[in-house]
Amino acid sequence: MKQIIQSFKTGATILEEVPAPQVKNGQVLIRTTKSLVSLGTERMLVEFGKSNLISKARQQPDKVKQVLDKIKTEGLMPTLEAVFNKLGEPLPLGYCNVGVVEAVGQGVSEFKVGDRVASNGSHAEFVSVPKNLVALIPEGVSDEEASFTVIGSIGLQGIRLCNPTIGETIVVTGMGLIGLMTAQLLRANGCKVIGIDFDQSKLDMAKQWGIETINPGKGDDPVKSVLELTDNIGADGVIITASTKTNDVIAQAAQMSRKRGRIILVGVIGLDISRADFYEKELTFQVSCSYGPGRYDDNYESKGQDYPLSFVRWTEQRNFQTILNAIQASDIDVKPLITEVVELEDYLKIYGEIGSSKSIASILNYKDADYSNNVVVNETRKSESTSNGLAIVGAGNFTKMTMLPALKKTNANISHIISSGGVSGTALAKKFDISNSATDYEAVLKEKTVNTIAITTRHNLHAPMVIKSLEANKNVFVEKPLALNSEELEAITEAYHKTNSTLTVGFNRRFSPYAVKMKSLLGNSNTPIHVIATMNAGMIPANVWVHDLKVGGGRIIGEACHFIDLISYFTGSKVISVCMNAMGKAPEENTDNATLLLKYANGSNGVINYFANGSKTYSKERVEVYSQERTLILDNWRNLKGYGFKGFSKMKSKMDKGHKSQFELLVKQINSGGEALIPFDELVNATKASFAAIESLKKAAWVDVE
Repeated sequence: MKQIIQSFKTGATILEEVPAPQVKNGQVLIRTTKSLVSLGTERMLVEFGKSNLISKARQQPDKVKQVLDKIKTEGLMPTLEAVFNKLGEPLPLGYCNVGVVEAVGQGVSEFKVGDRVASNGSHAEFVSVPKNLVALIPEGVSDEEASFTVIGSIGLQGIRLCNPTIGETIVVTGMGLIGLMTAQLLRANGCKVIGIDFDQSKLDMAKQWGIETINPGKGDDPVKSVLELTDNIGADGVIITASTKTNDVIAQAAQMSRKRGRIILVGVIGLDISRADFYEKELTFQVSCSYGPGRYDDNYESKGQDYPLSFVRWTEQRNFQTILNAIQASDIDVKPLITEVVELEDYLKIYGEIGSSKSIASILNYKDADYSNNVVVNETRKSESTSNGLAIVGAGNFTKMTMLPALKKTNANISHIISSGGVSGTALAKKFDISNSATDYEAVLKEKTVNTIAITTRHNLHAPMVIKSLEANKNVFVEKPLALNSEELEAITEAYHKTNSTLTVGFNRRFSPYAVKMKSLLGNSNTPIHVIATMNAGMIPANVWVHDLKVGGGRIIGEACHFIDLISYFTGSKVISVCMNAMGKAPEENTDNATLLLKYANGSNGVINYFANGSKTYSKERVEVYSQERTLILDNWRNLKGYGFKGFSKMKSKMDKGHKSQFELLVKQINSGGEALIPFDELVNATKASFAAIESLKKAAWVDVE
């Protein structure tokens, strides 16, 4: 299928051929008929993409600070590589989609195949959208009219926050698409509306709906004009839908407001606020968040958990439906807002001139498209396919920034990359010369040319994908963790023992040249050692998926397992008992500030300090080993010092966490056969130890590892 994407690196807007998305649980698959171009939002994205690096940095000072912090801990070249990889990410454009339902995922009963719907889907021939971001189009509303649903909801949410009553005077600053729709909705609500803009053509259009207008470009003073139009009372409310860097808009909004007036920001403006202006009038100022309650709430948007209507009357979806009903009832008229309708293939007629465009609303028209979940990116590579193909499932940061750069330096035959939406996978397929970009993981399992499946998805998908891959007689590489609970691990173990396939978990640290050197220095004796591993992991916001026990499993199971495996590698033994203590009076299972104590069968001890509350300028990882009056200190996988070792004192190089060696060995195993990189019983033991750590926290006691 075809989809419009934006490159932040080059600034180019591209109509890309990508595989169509799979419908997921709780989602609706839609064949697009129309989509509306948000000239304001999308113009900003396009212009940002076209700006140079210095300009990009000036616009994102918070990101610059993150880069500087990363340089301190990980070095200049790895940081620069990460930055350029990030800039190379393609961004799907669009969020005002209309189409016909092609399929519904499990758990969706609100929609059926054939329904006409509006959603926040992107500019693509097919989109898969969570059900709470989809609304049925009423009879009598055309597809073109329905394409205004989402953009109209942005203005509607601003109105709801303003809470206007019949007879009040509301000023709308910025009479672009959102502003014109906002003004119409306010009129339908019984308000007197004053519109402010520099574009007279938009003001002329507003006049036909009974809106008073002010044009500062023609000498009108916004503040004085509003006072004159309100008998010197001032505006009851000001809704700002403008996009400008100047602070004048917020200052004028305060000055034209009556005492205790309300100011709502929908657009993007300078916010250097004068305290005096707000203090004297006791003004209320609030920023409106997109389409309404539910926005950026993963439980609502992704998991389909609606808010009870009696407690949250208006949500994103209910706002969508309100706009559609208002169009049906002729409370608002969007037809005059349509400047042009352009065929999808002619998208550059819109995007090529987007920086200087005077259009109000541009609509893309879609012809019937064929659904396909696979795109051949490289015909030559496809024709050369053999039976040792490697298929990668997941196109996130790890795949892009770590796995593929490492595999590129090997003779890996990467035949497929599978991503949920198709866009990121296709971009990586082009960059790393991969034969196919796909969205259907199970279809790839049937490919006879695929020997190995590499899984780098979110953690909750690891176990089911591992099991299906083993059942398809594929060798499996899966990023940590192997499983999120004992039930998943048991199911994996059962599937593994029914096949001759190999299974490897991405415990890369043990393959680092530093770890290998430490192991050789310690020797292979059964003498107990003591290992202290500290992870200065850094804070991740609580709403990120890694903290969700059902999705990410928490950071102890999801990440600290790295060091359980590493210590097991050093000791040459298995964990038999675990005790975990965490910071706080009543720590939760998904804590990321904890200390794990490990007892090993050979008498060795391990300590894992996993902290998220440390300084970003300190090393992220540190390992200390004590044995037979000898000590090894490894700092951030860049500097190893030995004390008490004959012939060894230090080892230093660029950061190396073992990914390069791990993937070299993996490719060798794929091409030549042989045993898995890590024995299966060691994988199981490390995984069980991570589960035991969580159980120990709950029981406040040591827990044995079976």
